[in-house]
Amino acid sequence: NGIIENYLDLKRELETKGHRFVSRTDTEVVPHMVEEYLGQGLSLEEAFRKTINRLEGAYSIVLTSVEKPKTILCARQESPLVLGLGEGEYYCASDIAAFLPLTRKALILDEGEMAVLDPNGIKILKAKNGVAVKRDPITITWDPESAKKQGFRHFMLKEIHEQVHTIRDAMRTHEIYYDLLASKLMQADKVFVVACGTSYHAGLVGGQALMKLAGMNARVVIASEFSDEALDLVDSKTAILAVSQSGETMDTLNAVRDAKAKGASIVSVTNVLGSTLMRLSDVYIGQNSGPEIGVAATKTFTSQVTVLLRLAIAIGRKKGEVSSKEISELEDALHRTPALIQNLLNTKVEEVKKIAESCSGASSICFLGRGINVPTSLEGRLKLLELSYIPAMAYPAGESKHGFIALIEEGFPVVFVAPKDETHKKIIGNIMEMKARGARIISIIEEGDEEVRNLSDDVIEIPESLPSLATPIAYVVPLQLLAYYMSVILGHDPDYPRNLAKSVTVE
Repeated sequence: NGIIENYLDLKRELETKGHRFVSRTDTEVVPHMVEEYLGQGLSLEEAFRKTINRLEGAYSIVLTSVEKPKTILCARQESPLVLGLGEGEYYCASDIAAFLPLTRKALILDEGEMAVLDPNGIKILKAKNGVAVKRDPITITWDPESAKKQGFRHFMLKEIHEQVHTIRDAMRTHEIYYDLLASKLMQADKVFVVACGTSYHAGLVGGQALMKLAGMNARVVIASEFSDEALDLVDSKTAILAVSQSGETMDTLNAVRDAKAKGASIVSVTNVLGSTLMRLSDVYIGQNSGPEIGVAATKTFTSQVTVLLRLAIAIGRKKGEVSSKEISELEDALHRTPALIQNLLNTKVEEVKKIAESCSGASSICFLGRGINVPTSLEGRLKLLELSYIPAMAYPAGESKHGFIALIEEGFPVVFVAPKDETHKKIIGNIMEMKARGARIISIIEEGDEEVRNLSDDVIEIPESLPSLATPIAYVVPLQLLAYYMSVILGHDPDYPRNLAKSVTVE
């Protein structure tokens, strides 16, 4: 599991020594490097240890050899790896739940450690120097279902917290993959982004980023409408950028197949390698979110947005549409976002719970945003609708006076996504319009934004300033939490909302 960031350097080094690679995966450098050290006369254990000391990135690795079929070597760095102890048998896995039906005794590997499993038992070593580590096993008292949730009440809450890691994993994908996608899109005269649901909202962020960073007019179309709305415009000089967590969403696949039949190039972002979408694509990139059990997408949204922003950066850099300073600031923000979200999850959850409690009796709620955060508002609305079953709406804030404002009465909850960016002055005007008509104002703001705070009944503060394009990744998290806690307060199951499926494989 994970990503080896320096695999290209290692691959080139190994190729000069005669190693032949048969795949494009970064993982293949590991067996080749082990083979290289074995050829120098090292033992399997020492060859493995020297190999993992050459690796950069976040990973958990398990290796076996035909020379020692009853030995398993494993190591971890910023990616989970746990060991299970049975009766005369031993296990390794990324999650305790994988072996909990077989044993309740476990050893947890720490960062930078490796282990050797053989019929004699388990040996743990410091990977850096080979020094043995003595550690007693722990007894797991969770039931298998609780173990999968790792102490969280629901999968959705676990997956909201996992965004700290999944965004970081999305950032680790090597630039060479983005360059491949960028080149394919730059060859096209027309680009369409097609997706459904949460992936469509991520696509809307990506569309704006492609326009602002790369000067590319990428039209974002709901996949189910694509064939009726845009297929007549598709030809061999068209590129389709398809976004799907599962890679099996029927409406997205139909749009891709229709466009492919007319000669379009297919570029995709998906979470499931080997999926139908991946196989239909000329070029694809994995978003590295890991399994998402909760039906309502959370971590896959922020990973998709991260990947699409990096793609826009790659094209912008190639085309020279924006300054290197602007690109550097955005890249720095993307690297800072995981820590920012961790801070938010550590400090703001109780505030969100109180807001959820006070809104749980509302007959309807509206979400408003501007610019890059119109999609954030749409995603907040979708999460609340899916999980609480409360009718919810979302609009561009400037559009709210064209009809929606007629619904506003005393106490009507309106959630504003209001970062301190180029839209700030205008959204203050929208907040004042709603407040004057009695709306209850709930605002997601940048820490220290006194102007919006003074106009709001409740605020959730985002701990740091971010470039506008990066704000959806952080500002969506309070909206995910709001939907989750409202669902729980109302007695619903946030993991499995009624009438919904994780992967929509029908038209």
